[in-house]
Amino acid sequence: MKTIIQTAFTALTIASILAACGNTGNTEQNNSSTEETGAINKEASFSDSVAAKQTVKFDYEKYVTDQLPQGWSQFFTGSGGTDWKVIDDKGNKVLAQQYSDNPNNHFNIVVNDSIKIQDMILTVRLKGVSGKEDQGGGFVWRFTDKNNYYVVRANPLEDNVVLYKVENGKRSDLALVGKGKTYGMDVDKLGSGYNTLKLRVKGSYFTVYLNDKELFKVEDKTFPNAGKIGLWTKADAITYFDDLEVAQY
Repeated sequence: MKTIIQTAFTALTIASILAACGNTGNTEQNNSSTEETGAINKEASFSDSVAAKQTVKFDYEKYVTDQLPQGWSQFFTGSGGTDWKVIDDKGNKVLAQQYSDNPNNHFNIVVNDSIKIQDMILTVRLKGVSGKEDQGGGFVWRFTDKNNYYVVRANPLEDNVVLYKVENGKRSDLALVGKGKTYGMDVDKLGSGYNTLKLRVKGSYFTVYLNDKELFKVEDKTFPNAGKIGLWTKADAITYFDDLEVAQY
């Protein structure tokens, strides 16, 4: 069975960072241990002063299906709607964006309410299920609000990976270190299965990996401070996400 949260650190205790989660009306979840449910309390964050590595992993197995996970909030910009919920994918619980009637100028966002972090490594498995306007998705980080954050996404329709900033609601792709404005990077065919997207954030430098291969680096100083982390899709993309990992170093 997959582990929902793995933590390795000395300066913070497990008791200070973990709290029970799940639907308050669900008896099984209420009786589960905090380690099994794997939530983080509202006061918890990764302190920049903590030297030891801390890792939090969400695999969604203990969350209630057909509901937005407790401790997460969803947002969208543009016309339409958004519908983030835990669903069953062939016996495996995943977090999915399921609203499929959005125009091309629409962004779907879900963020963790408790984790606020500046430098990190983010990893997730994602599967582009459907979408005519757009497919796939990726991470948001240094999220302040629905109009200000960074995002990197992998798109199976275009078979590319692009890193953007969204500033005051305007999305702009960022130049690659050593390559300039290329609109991200083309990649091997992503297909209809799961791919692993990884991002290393250190100061103003962002390094992007796909399926354990480094793709490119970006430097940008628009949002230098700690912010929330989460997941992102565009337009009508129905996308499944699993094994989201947040690691501070």
